[in-house]
Amino acid sequence: MRYIARRLGLFLVTLWAALTVNFIIPRVMPGNEATAVLATFRGVNPAALHALEIEFGVNIHQNIVLTYLQYIANCFTGQFGVTAERNPVITEIMGKLPWTLGLVGVTTVLAFAAGTLVGAVSAWRRGGHLDAILPPLLFIVASFPVFFVGLLLIFAFGVTLNWFPLASNYSIGATPSFSLSFIGDVLDHAVLPGAALVIVTAGLWIYSMRNNMISTLAEDYVKMGRAKGLPSWRIMFDYAARNAILPNLTGFAMQLGYVLGGSILIEYTFSYPGLGYLFYTSTTDHDLPLMQALFLFYTFAVLICVLLADLLTAGLDPRTREA
Repeated sequence: MRYIARRLGLFLVTLWAALTVNFIIPRVMPGNEATAVLATFRGVNPAALHALEIEFGVNIHQNIVLTYLQYIANCFTGQFGVTAERNPVITEIMGKLPWTLGLVGVTTVLAFAAGTLVGAVSAWRRGGHLDAILPPLLFIVASFPVFFVGLLLIFAFGVTLNWFPLASNYSIGATPSFSLSFIGDVLDHAVLPGAALVIVTAGLWIYSMRNNMISTLAEDYVKMGRAKGLPSWRIMFDYAARNAILPNLTGFAMQLGYVLGGSILIEYTFSYPGLGYLFYTSTTDHDLPLMQALFLFYTFAVLICVLLADLLTAGLDPRTREA
């Protein structure tokens, strides 16, 4: 319980620090949300600027402490204001969230699971054909930028072979529904961006798990399991892999948290309407309320995932509870 209390305390302090930084930065920058929206226009009518300031809730004469308290309350109630297009920020985020979870979330889990399994088997059969070919090949591919791999897949399977769509999340004119035809269309559009993410990220997990597994196989408890005559699969998974995966859990949790941020490069490359593409458009449109909300969204997601990873690590390895 003390370990859980310490982790929850650290989580709350870090979350408060992120909220405070997100409050301070826009206020030490020149201008405000209204002036940022009108930055691309010339000769703006002061009355129009004042009307925008009212709509965005900008009050330069309000007490800073009261403004901060109102900001904290708004964050916990999901009232992040309106976007540059006058839509509620939370509505924009919730509309793009399912697409990012479906694409980046699923591919991140698949890459981690496949990379961890291949890395463990590769280390267990070190020197074999799998260990000699797959880990080095995928590690080299992992050094390529994800958008470059995406462009290669578009050229090969979208342009040359014409097997998969080039962009977007579903075909133009299709009506969103839970029908098999629409679901198939969505999956068809997700193949290329999903493959690009898996190819780039799986190699890193294979390499990391393989190195951890090799170090773990030299431990005394693994040798003891072999001396007992336990089956090879049980030694590999229950003794070696269970401990070798622990250093990767925190990294996976952070990457899983970043899922909610979407993969900006891959979503932009494929014009996929997720949170990453939304963040890109918010920067080009100077949409400060949307950028602030997305920053908090990403931060909260990462903190939650890291907290869960710490608790899971403590459950798998009780020694970490003393840290």
